[in-house]
Amino acid sequence: MKIRFTVFCILFFCLAFEALNGQGISPYQPGEKITYVIHYGVINGGIAKMELTSEMYGNREVLHSYFIAYTTGVADAVFKVRDVYESYFDPLTELPVKSVRNIREGRYRKYNVVLFDHFSHPDSAVLTSDLTGKHITTKGIHDILSCFYYFRKNYLAKDYPFKKGEAITINTWFTDEFYPIILRYVGIDDVKTRMGRIKCYKFNPVTEVGRLFKTNDDVSFWFSADKNCVPVKVRFDIFVGAFTAEISDYEGLIEPLNFK
Repeated sequence: MKIRFTVFCILFFCLAFEALNGQGISPYQPGEKITYVIHYGVINGGIAKMELTSEMYGNREVLHSYFIAYTTGVADAVFKVRDVYESYFDPLTELPVKSVRNIREGRYRKYNVVLFDHFSHPDSAVLTSDLTGKHITTKGIHDILSCFYYFRKNYLAKDYPFKKGEAITINTWFTDEFYPIILRYVGIDDVKTRMGRIKCYKFNPVTEVGRLFKTNDDVSFWFSADKNCVPVKVRFDIFVGAFTAEISDYEGLIEPLNFK
């Protein structure tokens, strides 16, 4: 009987380990903080910070992503910007529970809270916006922040076999609209930053040609090709030039970034 119990315990832990291994190790964790410098050419114009914490929302534990971007120096005196995005998402499903968009750009103000219900309808999600009311949309929809944590864990951290030119689509809800994010894989790139060079995966989100962008590939994201899979650099090529945000400081990552 004792032997049977021992065998049962060994089998149980083996199965549990296999299940956890199948889910993959998360590339992010509470305590992750990343700071970016935003610049236009050689001119520094702002700072962006992204932080992830573990919190209670109602009676459930969630991960809270807080992102703020703000102008500094001369740019702040000319046109003050304080943009905040927040996402409260389930640590298991990675689907958002609540998202907040708080925009302050010059005299323009916009504050919007959206609540997500992924369970009431078997084939759709129910969203409630404090500005536009109730919306029925596609199942498994993300907000603008949770989609990147989902992408890091379910594609980059799992060594997804990307092919050059392949596009990954993640459905999101942004500015109170259905907004599919399409990330087209470009390849492996050795990216130069102020902290040194680092190996990255490069993606071009498909952009809409018009008022800001000349082509569909005028935005580029670089994610570290390591266990963290963090955004290292973002570049926006618009009609009046190029804006770049690159990592300048970090803490709380799964492992230190390997800068050369």
